[in-house]
Amino acid sequence: MTTCTLCDLPTGSRSVREEGVDGEFCCRGCLEVHRLVEDADDPDDPALLAEPESAEEPVDPAVTDDDLETAFLSVEGMHCTTCEAFLEATATDVKGVEDARVSYATEMIRLTYDPETIDRADLPGAVSGVGYRASEPGEARSESGSVFERYRVALAVLLSMPVMAPYLLFVYPTYLGIYPESFLYGQTIRTMVFVPLAVWSTLIVLGLGYPILRGAYVGLAVRRPNVDLLVAIAVLAAYAYSMAAFVVGSRHVYFDVAVLVLVVVTVGNHLESRVKRRAVGTHADLAAAHETTVRKQGADGSFASADRAECGPRDRIRVNAGDRIPFDGTVVEGTATADEALLTGESVPRSVAPGEAVVGGATLLEGSVVVEVGEDASSTMDRLVELLWNVQSTNVGAQRLANVFAVAFVPLVLAVAAGATALWLAAGLGTAESLMIGLSVLVVSCPCSLGIATPLSLAAGSARAADDRTIVLSPTVLERITDSEVVVFDKTGTLTTGEMAVEDVTADDDRVLALAAAVEERSNHPIAEAIVEAADGGLEQTVEDFDRERRAVSATVDGRKVRVGHPEAVRSAGWEIPDRFADAIETTRERGFHPTVVGRDGAVVGVVALRDDPRENWAEVVDALSAEGRRIVVLTGDDERATRWLDDHPAVDEVFAGVRPESKEAIVRRLRSEGTTTMVGDGTNDAPALARADMGIALEGGTDVAMEAADVVVLDDDLGALPGVFETSRTTRRRIRQNLGWAVGYNLLAIPLAVAGLVNPLVAAVLMGASSLLVVVNSSRTGSE
Repeated sequence: MTTCTLCDLPTGSRSVREEGVDGEFCCRGCLEVHRLVEDADDPDDPALLAEPESAEEPVDPAVTDDDLETAFLSVEGMHCTTCEAFLEATATDVKGVEDARVSYATEMIRLTYDPETIDRADLPGAVSGVGYRASEPGEARSESGSVFERYRVALAVLLSMPVMAPYLLFVYPTYLGIYPESFLYGQTIRTMVFVPLAVWSTLIVLGLGYPILRGAYVGLAVRRPNVDLLVAIAVLAAYAYSMAAFVVGSRHVYFDVAVLVLVVVTVGNHLESRVKRRAVGTHADLAAAHETTVRKQGADGSFASADRAECGPRDRIRVNAGDRIPFDGTVVEGTATADEALLTGESVPRSVAPGEAVVGGATLLEGSVVVEVGEDASSTMDRLVELLWNVQSTNVGAQRLANVFAVAFVPLVLAVAAGATALWLAAGLGTAESLMIGLSVLVVSCPCSLGIATPLSLAAGSARAADDRTIVLSPTVLERITDSEVVVFDKTGTLTTGEMAVEDVTADDDRVLALAAAVEERSNHPIAEAIVEAADGGLEQTVEDFDRERRAVSATVDGRKVRVGHPEAVRSAGWEIPDRFADAIETTRERGFHPTVVGRDGAVVGVVALRDDPRENWAEVVDALSAEGRRIVVLTGDDERATRWLDDHPAVDEVFAGVRPESKEAIVRRLRSEGTTTMVGDGTNDAPALARADMGIALEGGTDVAMEAADVVVLDDDLGALPGVFETSRTTRRRIRQNLGWAVGYNLLAIPLAVAGLVNPLVAAVLMGASSLLVVVNSSRTGSE
């Protein structure tokens, strides 16, 4: 099988070659990108040929064993990136599961399994456990989990009140000398204050602290210490010391420290989960787009319902109007009109007839066909699903960096705390006082401000974006980029409205448009709708014998035969096309419009030029982005003549026409080697490219799949909001750096103070809280500085 020189995808029957360019390509877009690389000053420069250093290579999805199957599951309860390694190890321990790949970014797990060993229905139960719950994509979350997530912060504050109130009323005043110390040792105070403190603290540490304790356990299980481990150690140390002190009758207990640390961390984790969860759900929507049942031809020639998984190469499937074609294949019977715009980006639906190839995932607008399944029994939609999984499963950003930092930071802090305790003991300080110094080191170094520095900044950036009528679905994009050197636009539905409209009519008779509308009124093709709308009623005519042909429709109108459709369809029917109208057809194409001819009684009498209308403000937006030094690129499945108006615009640097959907992702990947890249699109075919780009922006009027794959959705389909997205990104990135700088600086100052014995655990907890408060204030302030 021949593969594309650029993206390694199969070229199929529509391979593209060009004299002077080495190689064979799957589409014109790949050829142009290859030419771009070859024309560079140093074509062997690895930067042009490889993935940018900031991106991770996607996991190779290939499965060589034909007996294995793949399943995608949603996973509830993922707490941090360490969960990925833990769940992968847990899943592969299950008999029959050959491979597992987990994405914390999308809360999904991809399992490669042997259906002879384990049933598909048993997979969720095999993966669930230790606080994780796996389910089919789109299945409702567990009620207990959703309630806890929704009210996590409120529960944290409410549960802390029974602990903090006694400290504020009795314990702190005694420490400050307002009450004599003997006041705390009375039996009544012990019963009213310290017994409830011990009970409530135990419940809070075990209940509210469960996600953090589990995260710490997972980190230890996979030998990757994380921030949760340090938090858990600080909380458990404060709790264990306080419980031991309470049992022996001491009143110097630090239950408040354990509770305060948990509350601060819980708030931070909740904010992170909230801003991340909005990006989850892509695979549920993609799975919904798949046909689960098909009408398969049996041995007797009849068609009956069958499961999609039961179909193989050369099986025959009947597809009716309104149905989605389940597999790539070839039409063997019937004619129809296929809407491939979501998959290929081509704005005009395509007529298909016996012998022509069709792509899985396209929808039949009208007609009925029998499709013979292709050799690999897969569909273009299947490949987009797999491609989108690989792209979105990469995980980058400051939050991941925080967990990487914890791998070194956690052992270091533990060593410092243990060393400080040992040194003070050796210096003659009492055991209790030395332990307090060690505990102070653990508490003061608890990286709460580090943990909330990123999610708080992202939440604030998302709020600022919402004020500008843009919704940030994947807020981590705001930390990944400060600007975009390359902005890539899809054409159909993005720079254009995606709806066909009549541009002009070439005819000798001004009734030609009404004549065409009389026939097209009985069709549901987008071009037909545009003609009917432009005719706006017209002459009252009698229409009989309507017939839907390949790439044309015909009928008898007021006793005369009328045919409307593609020029080649009318010509192949033997109808004459006078030179005047042949010239009009060619002129229409040169202008980038779509010609539709109208014939009567065996001869063409008019040409209707239709176009996909550009958005009103597209030029202003492109000009504004280009003026800031960005390179503007357009990708489209339409041919070159339909994009000439874009080529002629001075702000547009490159137009790649005739691009296949899989190739869009490959082209964006190559463009990223030239600089930070933003992709703007609206269709399902744009989804992998939106996910692959450093920042993907979808329009609200686009498909659900495109919006879920994107990082940002522009409301009201307003392209004018794009410049504001880049400004919000720059501001958010700046705030994240400021917060992380403060968090690291705080630890560099506070830990030495704790080692020197200058702060006790309570003061350490207060300092930790103050550090987190400063991060909150900085994240939420207005302005761009």
